[in-house]
Amino acid sequence: MSRPLVHFTPAHNWMNDPNGLLFHDGRYHLFFQYNPEGIGHANMSWGHASSTDLIDWTEHPVAIPCDENEQIFSGSAVVDEGNTAGFAGPGETALVAIYTSVSAVTGIQSQTLAYSVDDGMTWTKYGTPVLDRGSKDFRDPKVFRYRGPSDDYWVMVAVEAVDRQVVLYRSDDLREWTFLSVYGPAGAVDGIWECPDLFPLAVDGDSGDVRWVLVISMSPGAIAGGSGTQYIVGRFDGVAFTADVPLAAGESDAVDWLDFGRDCYAGVTFNGLPDERRTFIAWMSNWDYAREWPAEGARGAMTVARRLSLTMVDGRPQLTAAPVLPDGVVVESSADGTWLLPDAARIEITGRAGEVELIVRDGPKAVLSWTPEEVVLDRTAFIGIDDSFPSRERMPLPVTVTGSLTLVVDRGSVEVFAAGGSRTLTDLVPWNGPVTLVPREPTTRESIAVQALT
Repeated sequence: MSRPLVHFTPAHNWMNDPNGLLFHDGRYHLFFQYNPEGIGHANMSWGHASSTDLIDWTEHPVAIPCDENEQIFSGSAVVDEGNTAGFAGPGETALVAIYTSVSAVTGIQSQTLAYSVDDGMTWTKYGTPVLDRGSKDFRDPKVFRYRGPSDDYWVMVAVEAVDRQVVLYRSDDLREWTFLSVYGPAGAVDGIWECPDLFPLAVDGDSGDVRWVLVISMSPGAIAGGSGTQYIVGRFDGVAFTADVPLAAGESDAVDWLDFGRDCYAGVTFNGLPDERRTFIAWMSNWDYAREWPAEGARGAMTVARRLSLTMVDGRPQLTAAPVLPDGVVVESSADGTWLLPDAARIEITGRAGEVELIVRDGPKAVLSWTPEEVVLDRTAFIGIDDSFPSRERMPLPVTVTGSLTLVVDRGSVEVFAAGGSRTLTDLVPWNGPVTLVPREPTTRESIAVQALT
């Protein structure tokens, strides 16, 4: 299986959750859970890559390595412009990572710091936990600067994973933290909660109607099975998050899902960008089979970056995602009305109902079909990875939004953006050769446009 082209994957070894997503001085920094020593999930450290466009990534040496005392689990990073933590010297600006330290002795998960004064290229561990609840399941801090009407301070959003709770703290200096509030359990609670995020977005770009979005990853028990991500739209007053539509614990039928596929998990957004450029990246896998995914030197990839917005859909604000992609070059169909796809392709399909097949020569196929009510991606033909891998994902479509389908097809995955991006579906597909796109009735050649992503 070829390496993906428009999805970041490390050159070697295991990768999972994105960490410390940060935009600073014209560069996007992607840190991630990484095993410096092998292809399995172990020796958790922070890997590091950076980009100027979210497409072409340069991988750097390990940023924050594990050692005999701790594993380095997920977290976030901020630019400490006011030097509130005191890590920067004269003329310096400190980047501060806030990560979950897992004690090698006790298994306790606490939050601690590392800092960099050379734009993220080298990091120094602070060495002492800054927030310890004595819990083995307290993790994944997302920290951001909250600017209220009369005060501004740091806010940490983390989880008590097994309790299905999001816990919020505040700090003036990133070192001392004070409890604010707790959210949950609520909504989908069939799996543990992980990797929260909390951010404001203007509804339909209206600065007079700003809501806050709380993102919570969960595994297992997601909409498509195994790992997935729910989100809640509400208000945040600097102390507590309140959902616009409160949900009881277990009321999963009313949950909004960020993605309806099997392979979009642990995603968070970049700090350092204006709200109108809110950008999201997730790990493109599922804990049901991540450890068994075929590997050629590296195991793990990220989704394409997605610009998020809040849009009124079916009478309420919902997340909308637009993929960040390179320029494309038109690919013409063959004489028989099919397309031999390039290694990375953007595919636009119009029509209220239809079907296309993605076929590997002499191999299995994935089938994408759609009606005005739903999109279905069938990858049941792909066997041999894990018993849970063959699946058929269903994505219900909104009543009031129509439009074309956008597909991003790379060596190993399909990402579907439907209904103006208000619905997305991400699935790994283990292609083992060139892929042919075949339209099936009522889909016609004229309703499909293919671009090679360069």
